[in-house]
Amino acid sequence: MEVFSPADYVALGFFVAAWIGYKIVVEHSRWAEQSLNVMMNNYRHVWMARMLERELRIVDTTIMATLQNGTAFFASTSLIVIGGALALLRSTDEVLNLVADLPFGLQTTRLAWELKVIGIVIIFGYAFFKFSWSYRLFNYAAILIGATPAAEKGRAPDVPARAAAARAGQMAVVAGRHFNRGQRAFFFALAYLGWFLSPYLFFFSTAAVLVVMARRQFSSEARAALDVRERD
Repeated sequence: MEVFSPADYVALGFFVAAWIGYKIVVEHSRWAEQSLNVMMNNYRHVWMARMLERELRIVDTTIMATLQNGTAFFASTSLIVIGGALALLRSTDEVLNLVADLPFGLQTTRLAWELKVIGIVIIFGYAFFKFSWSYRLFNYAAILIGATPAAEKGRAPDVPARAAAARAGQMAVVAGRHFNRGQRAFFFALAYLGWFLSPYLFFFSTAAVLVVMARRQFSSEARAALDVRERD
């Protein structure tokens, strides 16, 4: 007996292809340089160049602490969701009886439901690893900021100082990249929830999430703000 219908397999295949395809476009394709993420990566390097000119780096450490706190929040949220999903596995019969009484009359087997729940656990497990690693990388970036030589009044930064700032900037870029991947997992997890109701809703929710994320990367107001030029 088939666990899933052909429509389920098509929707799941589209979900996986959408996730992988989106990652390729925003990180490795020729359009990546126009994405919001990559443009912000450039400003991370600009930030470190400005940091190099400051004798007191309270502003930089405050920004870094803010980034770390946000990353820690998402990492802890991932663990909470994983715990909730695992709790669903322990009460599968009760959940199936509950959803069977809903107006849309969801029909599913115990095995299919448990496999779907395991899928959501895998997604948020992936997100947790990305956020926890990003948090560690932001710590490394903070250490590199502290290791950057202090600016001297009246003198341009020397080569070792510029190299230290470049290392800190690149570490911040890598940390931000893993944070973005963790958030991407959150967004696709929302699309995945549609599968619990219908493979057709799963297909639609995946397409909707894909469109929203693509728009934010390439044609959002945030993206347009980075193109604002200084006015006279």
